[in-house]
Amino acid sequence: MTTPDTALITADLIALDVDLGADATGVIDALAARIAGAGRAGSAEDLAAAAKQREATAATGVPGGIAIPHCRAATVTEPTLAFARLSNRADFGAPDGPADLVFMIAAPEGAGDTHLKLLSSLARALVRTDFTQALREADDPDRVIALVNEATAGAGAAAADPEPAAGGVTTDRRPRIVAVTACTTGIAHTYMAADALSQAAEEVGVDLAVEPQGSSGSTPLTAEQIRDADAVVFATDVGVRDRARFAGKPYVRSGVKRAINEPAAMLREAVEAANDPRAATVERGADDDATHASTTDEGVGRKLQRWLLTGVSYMIPFVAAGGLLIALGFLLAGYDVDGRAVMDEHSLADLPEPGEHALFGSAQLYYIGALLSVLGGWAFGFLVPALAGYIAYAIADRPGIAPGFVMGLAANEIGAGFLGGIVGGLLAGLLAGWIADREVPRWLAGLMPVVIIPLVTTLVVGLAMILVLGEPLVWVNESLVDALNGMTGSSAIVLGAVLGLMMCFDLGGPVNKAAYVFATTGLSAQGALEAGSSQSMIMAAVMLSGMVPPIALALSTVVRPGLYTPAERENGKAAWLLGASFISEGAIPFAAADPLRVIPAMMAGGAVTGALSMANEVTLVAPHGGVFVFFAVDNVLWFFISLVVGVLVAAFIVTALKQAGRRTTAPAPDSVTV
Repeated sequence: MTTPDTALITADLIALDVDLGADATGVIDALAARIAGAGRAGSAEDLAAAAKQREATAATGVPGGIAIPHCRAATVTEPTLAFARLSNRADFGAPDGPADLVFMIAAPEGAGDTHLKLLSSLARALVRTDFTQALREADDPDRVIALVNEATAGAGAAAADPEPAAGGVTTDRRPRIVAVTACTTGIAHTYMAADALSQAAEEVGVDLAVEPQGSSGSTPLTAEQIRDADAVVFATDVGVRDRARFAGKPYVRSGVKRAINEPAAMLREAVEAANDPRAATVERGADDDATHASTTDEGVGRKLQRWLLTGVSYMIPFVAAGGLLIALGFLLAGYDVDGRAVMDEHSLADLPEPGEHALFGSAQLYYIGALLSVLGGWAFGFLVPALAGYIAYAIADRPGIAPGFVMGLAANEIGAGFLGGIVGGLLAGLLAGWIADREVPRWLAGLMPVVIIPLVTTLVVGLAMILVLGEPLVWVNESLVDALNGMTGSSAIVLGAVLGLMMCFDLGGPVNKAAYVFATTGLSAQGALEAGSSQSMIMAAVMLSGMVPPIALALSTVVRPGLYTPAERENGKAAWLLGASFISEGAIPFAAADPLRVIPAMMAGGAVTGALSMANEVTLVAPHGGVFVFFAVDNVLWFFISLVVGVLVAAFIVTALKQAGRRTTAPAPDSVTV
């Protein structure tokens, strides 16, 4: 077990003026080997794989010839820095070219705050030119260690007051900006972005206060700083904690990499937003890869997409928990189990025999399966309320949650299904948000979010759902269910192909999620969990199609590794398991690097799989799990045949397309000729 006094970096973790190749993979392998050789990691291979996986998610090169590959891994035994000064620069994806200074940060799972603060302070030091120049001039490892120790020793002061002007504005002529930075791991880029913005603040002429939301903790912006701010900078790759604090402030938004690469530009955009008379309704900002601020309002379509995806993201845990519990219940007790009746029995001797599809014949296991099916049903009962509740939350924040949940439950009760939940959630959120924007006396303001808004919104939208919208929504929902139940032959095959295309179009994006929600919410319909139902057929087609892209790309990297970069070949190793687990996002690194070849090939494979699955009436009553929920599949042989055929089609097409427009990549020693 480590202590805060354990040396973060030692001489045997430093390599000066070495040639480790021009590729990030070789550098990571060499530094991981040094860390394992120093006894700070159990496996160099596991550590390197974790760092490469992080590298594939977002390149760690930053301007100035610097790279900071980093990761958390169970194999790491104590927080560690390894350093290489390269004689032959290596490409880590920085916008200004390859890096010659590489720090590898290896943190164990659950690393303590003290060590994380030390690691974060190093990241902050690397944006200082005097520090990097001293590293380039260091003549021995001891000098590097001294520089690192000096940089990390000032962690407390740097974190406490990164910019004197942040809390002490002396004139109203300087705009006041607050910023929040946060990356996916919260170790390096979070703090580098914070310091890059702080250093650019003086150049731009603004007073800046930064809240880095990282793994080592941070000091939140004070209410006074937020109140006095003219605009906000969000440099985040993840959600902002307590974003409601900044309500009403004009803002600039981007990923952390842009804040590191273009901090002054982001601050100028924030100043421009602060001076815009429409600032309260204008979003000034850029996505990760953009270089200029948007000057238009967020469109209705984009707002609607964001609201719906928020509802879906919060709904999915209910789907996964409920659906898998129901599937396990069926495994132990059969499809015809009546969980409520079993709960009323007081003696195992009175239990009926396990039903069809039950894997075991034990009365005790039958009883457990019945209870699991009841628990799963309860969890599934929250599916539409959660969808509606968090759609309303996305629109109106916390005041929208209660009326949104009530509208979702109302949709269930009147038989309007998930369509009713969507409509109810949207109406509840819009009305709650409208009421929240009204000016009220100070004595009433405290009651608004907890009493007035939920009460009025629930009353108005609830009556509208029951008296006006209920019957039309029920009719639409029942018509959809009837149409699905009536599908046979070619119509079912076409639907399967369309769902397959949707699942593979954006690999976890809005179109993919629309198909998935269509399938999972269908499982909550009456009779959907019976063997052979059309809803369970749709669920099978959707899951199988979503499994195709990662597995197909993994297969392609094995068959023709020379068509892929080293990082892509590493991603391919992980994609086998991701695909088998129904995690379509495992294909995103490939699609992002080469969308015009990858996406059409994956869509073709997904369409074939979806069509085959529907044509052969494969059913599935579990909403997630991939091949690991085979016990919830009916017609399991065609389940696997459909998957294999689609994977082969997608892998063949993507390999052929890449071969036709072959890129120059590092040759793979294990290339296979086909």
